[in-house]
Amino acid sequence: MNKAMTINPKDNVAVVLEAVGGIPVGHKVALTPIKKNEQVIKYGFPIGYATTEIAVGDHVHTHNIKTNLDGIIEYEYNPVAVKSPNGQVAPCPTFMGYRRENNKAGIRNEIWIINTVGCVNKIAEKIASIATQRFPNRVDGIYTFVHPLGCSQLGDDHHFTQQILKNLVNHPNAAGVLVLGLGCESNNIPEFQRVLGTWDANRVLFLNTQDMDDEVEAGVNCIEKLVTFAQKYKREPIPVSELVIGLKCGGSDAFSGITANPLTGSLSDRFIAYGGAGILTEVPEMFGAETILMNRCINEEIYNKTVTLINDFKNYYIRYGQVIYENPSPGNKDGGISTLEDKSLGCTQKGGNSPVVDVLHYGEVIQKPGLHLLQGPGNDIVAVTNLAAAGAHLVIFTTGRGTPLGGPVPTVKVASNSTLAKNKPNWTDFDAGVLLQNNDMEALTDAFFAYIIQVAEGKERTKNEINDYREISIFRDGITL
Repeated sequence: MNKAMTINPKDNVAVVLEAVGGIPVGHKVALTPIKKNEQVIKYGFPIGYATTEIAVGDHVHTHNIKTNLDGIIEYEYNPVAVKSPNGQVAPCPTFMGYRRENNKAGIRNEIWIINTVGCVNKIAEKIASIATQRFPNRVDGIYTFVHPLGCSQLGDDHHFTQQILKNLVNHPNAAGVLVLGLGCESNNIPEFQRVLGTWDANRVLFLNTQDMDDEVEAGVNCIEKLVTFAQKYKREPIPVSELVIGLKCGGSDAFSGITANPLTGSLSDRFIAYGGAGILTEVPEMFGAETILMNRCINEEIYNKTVTLINDFKNYYIRYGQVIYENPSPGNKDGGISTLEDKSLGCTQKGGNSPVVDVLHYGEVIQKPGLHLLQGPGNDIVAVTNLAAAGAHLVIFTTGRGTPLGGPVPTVKVASNSTLAKNKPNWTDFDAGVLLQNNDMEALTDAFFAYIIQVAEGKERTKNEINDYREISIFRDGITL
């Protein structure tokens, strides 16, 4: 079928490139007869079983395929020899970034207002707005990231909020930080300072709004000090081995696993080959493809941590009486994704082919190069926040349906199809859909790598930055008082 693409020689379905016979673009068409209860194969792996007889040329989707997955699985470590496709690349190129006092590298020289509690959100927004007008073009921007938390939380939720906020305070893209509090919240400034431990008193300032006659003017005065401090930083050459990229997808379609996700995986492999790091999260969207990641773990210790990562998230679903494997969203299904295996096998390609070197708990920060798995859900805003808090300088966000979302760090939107890139240029940063016409992955990886360096150097601003779409959301799993 010249209007459909087969991904793997083992597949018994292909992906429709042009609507044919009533089958929408991106959906699956049967290449061979598939008997009832026989496996449907895509990406070279089963994505479910046929619930009825399927003839050659039939539409294969949710009406005649069902997931194989159910409950907790017993895993076995079967390591495979893997390495980055390019090996160790030398010499390592550089980008122009900002070197901080703690020797960390940043790609933006921004001032961030981090709120200890949601009650001060509007005050923070007002401070950021006035300071931006009063001190124009002296730093890369003055921003705050509103959230509704910081009080009335108990246990892990309270800890999660503090840990994510702490990591944002310490993020190297922020040259200076104003921690803005109310005064009566459970995450009050003295309590939060205990969580922070140590900080640079020139870089991090604190303001308790209940103590101020004019909290807005006091906040703007703090920002002026931070702007003056931040102006000492100048861009300088930094090895790309110090870049950390977050790997995320949202609003996926059937082409995400063919174009945008493999391209992102190829880019991740390229950075890791230079000694850099990538972070893959969205644990529920590993279900059905988790053994591929498990068998790429560098040793049995990391394998066991990956098994725990997967099973803990499955138990989270079970604890709330929810079905584990009915994940694909309505938009995913409209785009041609039928089962969670179908989604996960495409999703995990963002991790490329590199070995898995570590597993991070929610709120942990990356400490070494290589591919990391990060505990956390697939929800777009939560995941982007999670990746930034884990140390990602920027997030590569692939999408087939499109989304305007942006996080606290540059959020690069990669379109899986050229129609999306054409129709939503105000949301899209890079078009991976060209791979459907010209399957030259190496050449497009070169172009994508060059673009990401431009983003890191501030020569290219992502659409979320241009639109000033910057949001955070922190994971919750407990009681709100």
